[in-house]
Amino acid sequence: MNDETTGRSFMDRMLGRKAPDAGPGEQHVPDAEPAETGKPRSWFQRLKSGLARSSSALGENLTALIRKRKLDDATLQDLEDVLIQADLGVETAVRITERLASERYDKEIDDAELRAVLAAEIAAVLKPVARPLEIDPGNKPHVILVVGVNGAGKTTTIGKLASKFCADGKSVVLGAGDTFRAAAIEQLKIWGERTGSPVIARDQGADAAGLAFDAMREARDSGADVVMIDTAGRLQNKSELMAELEKIVRVIRKQDETAPHDVLLVLDATTGQNAMQQAEIFSARCGVSGIVMTKLDGTARGGILVAIAARHKLPVHAIGVGEGIEDLQSFDADEFASAIVGGAVD
Repeated sequence: MNDETTGRSFMDRMLGRKAPDAGPGEQHVPDAEPAETGKPRSWFQRLKSGLARSSSALGENLTALIRKRKLDDATLQDLEDVLIQADLGVETAVRITERLASERYDKEIDDAELRAVLAAEIAAVLKPVARPLEIDPGNKPHVILVVGVNGAGKTTTIGKLASKFCADGKSVVLGAGDTFRAAAIEQLKIWGERTGSPVIARDQGADAAGLAFDAMREARDSGADVVMIDTAGRLQNKSELMAELEKIVRVIRKQDETAPHDVLLVLDATTGQNAMQQAEIFSARCGVSGIVMTKLDGTARGGILVAIAARHKLPVHAIGVGEGIEDLQSFDADEFASAIVGGAVD
């Protein structure tokens, strides 16, 4: 059973703690719409709804493929193609078809049985990477650098995480390191006001590495628990911008050689296979430690998270299926696997 139904909040799930009262940021940000019954939807209901496009596209193809057919070589090959087309990745597609071949070859299989196998195998791929984002109290502050391409949702993700950290009683400093966009600076200032967190910002066009240095110093001097540093969106194929990101990391390490303690890569699920390349390049250039995937509710390509997990083995900390704070939640492999195949959760 998912923890949302028992009243546990995002940070409870992330940190394994009892749910505290809502933080100051939560009252300002719209949450998911309530269901027709008037009761708030559980996280799994929101997740399943958010993944509806992905599960519907996959389900229609599976139903058409399996109807009145035995699992012979041709059917298994067609199934592998369907799974790859659903962005689940070659590794996962082969894993699933090999299991079916070993257990059900030349036998009929119905839609429910097939979905159960898919969910089990997808969950098996995802469980090793479903890891909580843990704030180490030994780091003062715990430094989180947030990276990704333009439009992935970095600044919004920072704001939502900051709200959750504050609700958990932690003090947070925000660094407006996306100095290329005035809108990103203003957006982070709004989140700072909502959460009561100081925002270190400079004029548009200011040196991003210097801004990161200032944010680190402010967090250390004020005794903050966490400092989250935004960065400009940069295409992974622009070497000069990636070099600037590397400079930011070097500057951070001048104040704390163990930092950044987390480098979160925010990926937009709607970019599909391009997200796979982003994971590879950003990991190589700035040592990505974990992923947050956003906008799963806006695409039929949610399977790309499975492909990235199978290929890169990067921890997946959280996923987003909407605009509200509670639509960004810690990642649960079983819930995701069940939702993407259109199933229920036990």
